[in-house]
Amino acid sequence: MTVRTKPAALVVAKSNGYRDDAGQSKVEPHVGLEFDSAEEAQEFYSAYATQLGFKIRIGQLYRSRVDGSVISRRFVCSKEGFQTNSRTGCPAFIRVQKADSGKWVLANVKKEHNHEFEASGELCPPRIQRKSVPTPRSSCGGASRTGIRSHEDDGPSGVVDMKRLKKEEIDGIVGPIGEPYKGLEFNCANEAYKFYYTYAANTGFRIRIGQLFRSKNDGSITSRRFVCSKEGHQHPSRVGCGAYMRIQRQESGRWVVDRLQKEHNHEFESPTDPSRTVTVASKGYREEGNSVLENLDLVETNGGLSLVKRVRESNIDSDLYNLLLEYFQSRQAEDTGFFYGVEMHEGKGMNLFWADARSRFGCTQFGDAIVFDTTYRRGSYLVPFASFVGVNHHRQPVLLGCALVADESEESFTWIFQAWLRAMSGHRPVSIIADQDRAIQNAIAQVFPGTHHRFSAWQILAKEQENLGALLSMDAEFKYEYETCIFQSQTASEFDSAWNMLMNKYTLRENMWFKEMYRMRKSWVPLHIKGTFFAGIPVDGSLKSYFSTILTPQTPPNEFVVRYEKALDQRRDEERKEDFNSFNLQAVLHTKDPIEEQCRRLYTITMFKVFQKELLECYSYVGIKINVEGAISRYLVQKCGNGDERNTVAFNASNLNITCSCKMFEFEGVLCRHALKVFQIMNIRELPSRYILHRWTKNAKYGILRDADSGGGAQDFKALMLWSLREEARNYIDAGAASLERYKLAFEIMQEGRRNLCWPN
Repeated sequence: MTVRTKPAALVVAKSNGYRDDAGQSKVEPHVGLEFDSAEEAQEFYSAYATQLGFKIRIGQLYRSRVDGSVISRRFVCSKEGFQTNSRTGCPAFIRVQKADSGKWVLANVKKEHNHEFEASGELCPPRIQRKSVPTPRSSCGGASRTGIRSHEDDGPSGVVDMKRLKKEEIDGIVGPIGEPYKGLEFNCANEAYKFYYTYAANTGFRIRIGQLFRSKNDGSITSRRFVCSKEGHQHPSRVGCGAYMRIQRQESGRWVVDRLQKEHNHEFESPTDPSRTVTVASKGYREEGNSVLENLDLVETNGGLSLVKRVRESNIDSDLYNLLLEYFQSRQAEDTGFFYGVEMHEGKGMNLFWADARSRFGCTQFGDAIVFDTTYRRGSYLVPFASFVGVNHHRQPVLLGCALVADESEESFTWIFQAWLRAMSGHRPVSIIADQDRAIQNAIAQVFPGTHHRFSAWQILAKEQENLGALLSMDAEFKYEYETCIFQSQTASEFDSAWNMLMNKYTLRENMWFKEMYRMRKSWVPLHIKGTFFAGIPVDGSLKSYFSTILTPQTPPNEFVVRYEKALDQRRDEERKEDFNSFNLQAVLHTKDPIEEQCRRLYTITMFKVFQKELLECYSYVGIKINVEGAISRYLVQKCGNGDERNTVAFNASNLNITCSCKMFEFEGVLCRHALKVFQIMNIRELPSRYILHRWTKNAKYGILRDADSGGGAQDFKALMLWSLREEARNYIDAGAASLERYKLAFEIMQEGRRNLCWPN
């Protein structure tokens, strides 16, 4: 459309304007300026640009993760970026955000340009194509799916090139051409699309291009889906229609309809002239393809699909970017252990990562199980902030690093994980909890090989509702059987049997999400997770957010650093209080068992209470020896009067090794009631040190007293010693510099220490 200036838009705020040569009042963009629509804001900025002597383009948009509606838009100088020789990376832009009132408010503005203007007032308002970016798909496809490309050759490639669907190609299609059926063949994917589009027009519905699948061998497209336009629920106009046609490429190069669903769950519109419909659709797709799709890939995000730009652009506010770089430099001057990194891509700053000395030291003791927290992806956050969070010895969240995510590509997540690994001296986690998006999965597999990736609980629940919501809400029997399968299965064969029963009984064999979740069961089913150490983070939930309510979706970029530091101080103050309590208070003993006294002496108060609960519970259990093989005895341990809860414990009398089928120690690092019952039966009066993890003890942060059997080479201990001494020295310096008297005392102690360590004078 041609952008025209609107007088109403130009007199919104007379107090912040200027006058042109004719003496007319003009409004400059400023924060707080309101518009009735995003289009009005675009027209206002275009008129403003015309007066000054530059042109604009439509920049990024942001969608609500609740209903998919656009909630924020950026309009940028036409010389923004570096994709063509005419662009200079100009930072000028405005960003408007949709308010609760329905108005669009100017939230950010950057007026400075890095280039000369053209003659003011001599420009024609630029023609800007209105772009409708397709919303994420709801279904979850196979691992081989990658993306749509609109500039590849057709034929065996399977690319649907709408530029080729011109009027002359369909002049002969003016009436009904038959209904689709399984086995119907086409020469190419374009031909199949034209056929289904024409069938839809004759019937009274519209279609969209759905997901595609690629070969794992050569990346070529092997299968495509065309769906009803009302498929999914991302927009109020969509009703979750299940109608679709899928085509599959044969060895001959031809394409065959292999799956088909004709039933719709909505009323049809009046049939339209198919030749006109396809011509209009071709035009619309062609326009959209020129401006959007040529730079987009279809990638998996949040378990669904989104179109992501191939030409990478940063979602990080440029002002915040500069503010953080200044903050990093000042922090590095104060904290010699402060680490930060900036990803540069084609001369542009992209992702940011940082970690202070406290976080890097904390990783040596609490970096075994981490959460990659991307809460910003769940709502309309103004700052794309992600954090690495662990669990400390008080079961509190502990910060292990931070990042701003430029875009949600595999390249971004890979760079961020690699930066974290460098900051933590190559210390890889045993386990990580992160979203299940394909980009994140691939990045974790590449940077943390061998690390167990567990999917975020919130995402599993969201996708369950999206794909099984109707069954879960309307069929109580299905809900019971589904949850029993997931949470009650004790063995892999039990789970497989229950899952197959669900597929057969409720006709779920063709449900793509259901099939995909079975393939990835080791990343979310409790049975497959509980054998890996996750520091006790519950399977049905994640660790409490480190930044809780301090960093919210509404946090403006210019307040980010202040709020970030406030949250940091608050969390670390909470940790100091728990440290004080553990060293100065004692929990009450409830038994005369020497094991209880042993654990009270070693564990923090929080962890002792966890252990104490298991110890007290073990008194209501009985253990029955079921077999003996050499030094290994096996016991069946069950609760008195409850035959349903049964666990098997294996005890090796030669080395006091013990394992339980409940896997609590493997998952949480604390012995379970079943193992403690067997220790009671065998009259074990003291727990072997390997069953009291150093990370849960009072001294977890001080020194490197670790069990000899915990593994780790000389290099691991060297890193631990360096970080431990550095952290203690930092605290020592802070305390010694508090006053002149303390300084003198601290200096004398250091000199005495140097003599004891035989340092040369």
